[in-house]
Amino acid sequence: MARNTWGKRVAGSAALAVLLCSALRAQSPPLAPPATVALTLKRAIELALWNSRDIQVARIQASLAERAAYVTKAEFLPNLYAGSGVGYTKGIPETPGGHAPSLFNVTYTEQVFNRPLWGQARELQEQVSAQKLALEDVRNSVIQRTAMAYLELGKVRHGLELLRQEQASAEKILQVTQERQSEGFELPLEVSRAQLTSARIVQRILQLEGREDELEVFLRSQLGLAAEQSLEVAPEELPGAAEQAGADLVALALHDNVAVQIAESDTRAREFRLRGEKGGYLPTVQAVAIYSLLAKFNNYEQFFTRFERNNLNVGMQLQIPLFSARVKAAVGVAQINLDAAKASLASKKAAVSADVRQKTRRIRESEAAREVARLELQIAQQKAALLQAQFTEGKANLRDAENARLEENEKWMAFLDATFQRQQAQLDLLRTAGQLDKVFQ
Repeated sequence: MARNTWGKRVAGSAALAVLLCSALRAQSPPLAPPATVALTLKRAIELALWNSRDIQVARIQASLAERAAYVTKAEFLPNLYAGSGVGYTKGIPETPGGHAPSLFNVTYTEQVFNRPLWGQARELQEQVSAQKLALEDVRNSVIQRTAMAYLELGKVRHGLELLRQEQASAEKILQVTQERQSEGFELPLEVSRAQLTSARIVQRILQLEGREDELEVFLRSQLGLAAEQSLEVAPEELPGAAEQAGADLVALALHDNVAVQIAESDTRAREFRLRGEKGGYLPTVQAVAIYSLLAKFNNYEQFFTRFERNNLNVGMQLQIPLFSARVKAAVGVAQINLDAAKASLASKKAAVSADVRQKTRRIRESEAAREVARLELQIAQQKAALLQAQFTEGKANLRDAENARLEENEKWMAFLDATFQRQQAQLDLLRTAGQLDKVFQ
């Protein structure tokens, strides 16, 4: 008895402890999301693919196309129906459907051979494949937009750092120029020029800050982050695979481009439809079975020599077309649709081929522009270092040294812009060639 009492006390204490812990957890606030999210380019793309609403909509559309295709395919699968055709009859017992009035009936149907219906089913199945390709195109679009926004945000923030350094140098130049103007060594025109330089830098800072805010809002929306979370990004280059695949992109484009693949799928769908419609001249075969439970009050005994309450009919329904104007018209329509699809495919291949060549040239041009910007930056850095050394030795004034810094920062901005334009061209070419998702795997 004492042992049972002790056990009950232990159980009661455990239950009380569980309730108290649950209550404390319920009262404690939920963990807040981190104030700053550190991102890499690869991680940003992973989050965008996971949270993209566009991808969710494309998946729903692909699922809808698959269900629609199954509706036609189901005609070639067993279909079983149960029902009743009970009713009052006067004269020969019959119903509008052609079956005898029955208390209860079960009908089984299954298409065994029906070429037009087969062609429609295969056409719809190809449309499912095309919808899945469209889903891949949406994924590529999300990858491209996210990568471009991430890379541009890194460029903009680096540019803001440079402009704030320019702002400090411009203020020093303005201060020195004003002092020299007050001493009579500078004209008021030089002061106005220094003020204009400082004002232009402030204007560019405001423009970049606005662009920074736009990119942050876009990325938070794409990545599924809270509005109060700040983003930490770093300037990055595209993965090495983007460079290695460059030589093979022209050859791969016609095979992997999503638009070309969709056009090819559409052509195959039209071919299946044409083959099916041409099969309309062939017989159709359908497996059927009907069970009926009849009632005596429909006067069957007055019109038939023998009344059988339980009736079962099993067999094949064969239909041979002797003359069908509809088949000829359907074949003509299917042939025209196939010709149009083939023409569209040829046009799409020509356009993609030209587009890839153009974007390949654009990459070479952007690489050349980046190299020019790099050399100009190198010269500006060397010049700024030389003037700084001369200023330290007293052989150059402060304004010349700060002007050299301004020029160096401007060349830095130009180099960042050239690098980003090259990255844009790479992403654009990779998507056109159908290699974007492979690079970021």
